Amino acid sequence: MAVTLRDVARHAGVSVRTVSNVVNDFPYVATATRERVQRSLTELGYRPNLAARNLRRGRSGMIALVLPELDVPYFSELTRLIIETARRRHYTVVVDQTDGDPDEERRLVLASGRDHLFDGLIFSPLALSGDDLRRRDEAGPPVVLLGEHIDAAPFDHIAIDNVAAARAATTHLFEVGRRRVAALGDQPFLSGETAQYRTAGYREAHAAAGRTVDPSLVVAARHFHRADGATAMAHLLDLPEPPDAVFCYNDLLAFGAMRTLLSRGLRVPDDVAVVGFDGTEEGRYTTPTLTTVAPDKARIAELAVDTLLARLGGADIPVQKLTPPYRLEIRESTAGGGGNRPREGHPDGVRAR
Repeated sequence: MAVTLRDVARHAGVSVRTVSNVVNDFPYVATATRERVQRSLTELGYRPNLAARNLRRGRSGMIALVLPELDVPYFSELTRLIIETARRRHYTVVVDQTDGDPDEERRLVLASGRDHLFDGLIFSPLALSGDDLRRRDEAGPPVVLLGEHIDAAPFDHIAIDNVAAARAATTHLFEVGRRRVAALGDQPFLSGETAQYRTAGYREAHAAAGRTVDPSLVVAARHFHRADGATAMAHLLDLPEPPDAVFCYNDLLAFGAMRTLLSRGLRVPDDVAVVGFDGTEEGRYTTPTLTTVAPDKARIAELAVDTLLARLGGADIPVQKLTPPYRLEIRESTAGGGGNRPREGHPDGVRAR
C-alpha cells in the first residue's frame, strides 16, 4: 500500500501538518525537524500524489512552453533544460510551436482563462507586440516571456543583454586583428527583434574602436537557418572588398557561412574568422570548432520556471526583467588551434532591469 503523510508523521514523531509543510517545501520548519521528516520520507519511500495535490489546488500540474521553432538547436537545448527544471519542481511541460505565426501566437496567449489546460505559460514570441499581450484576459494563467522580442509587455521577461553580447563578439574579432568585420543576420524589417539589438552591439563595438561601419557589410537574413547563412556569406564574398571576419547572429547562420567559405576555397580562421551566437553543442564539433556567444541556458531555464511558479504561488511583486549571464567561448574559428577560452559576460549572474 502507498505510504501516507500519516505514516510518515507517526514514523518521525511529528504532526501530519508538519510533514505536509516539509513535503511542500514551506520555509517555516525547524532545521532539525525538517531533517528528521526527510529521513522518514526516504526510509518509508513516500511518493507524493501529485494528481491529488494539484486537484486540491485547482491546478493541472502542467506548464506550457511555446517556442517559434523546435528544430533550431538553441530552442531544443533550452526546451530540454526547462523540462528538467520543471520536473524537479514536480511539474510537467507541454511544448508547442508557433513558427512565428501571429495568429497562432495570439490563439495561445490570448485565450480566456477557462480555455487553458495549463497552469502557466513560458512564451518566446516572434510576431506579437506589447499591445497584443496587453489584450490578454486577466483571468488567464501567468506568463513569462523569453527573448528580447517585445518591449514594455506587462509580464516577467527573461533575456540576456544582446547588445553587450554582440559588442563583445565584434570586439573580439577586432582584438584578433580583423579589420573588415561583417554582421550576418540583421532584420530591419521586424520591430523589437533580437537581431536589431545584435546589430546595435555590432555598431557600438565599431564606435568604441574608432571604426566606421561599412553598410555593405551588414547583411540581412530572413531566417536564422543554415541556408540563410550560406547565401548571405556568398553575397559578402562577392563584394569588391570582402570581409576578413563575420559575426553571425546565431550558430546556424555561422554553420552555413563556414560551408560557403569552404566551398570557395577559403580557410577559417586564416582567411575569414567566424563568430556565432547561442552556444549550441554542435559548435563544439564543427571543423573548425565555432567561437560563439553562449547564453547560460541552464540559468534561463531556472529563472523561467521559478519565476512562473512564484506567480502561481501568488507572489505580489513588480514585473521583473531579468538578465541572465552569457560567455564568449573562444574556439578555433577565431583562434586557430587556440582551444576553448571562455570570456564571461555579467559574471555577477542575473541582473534585474
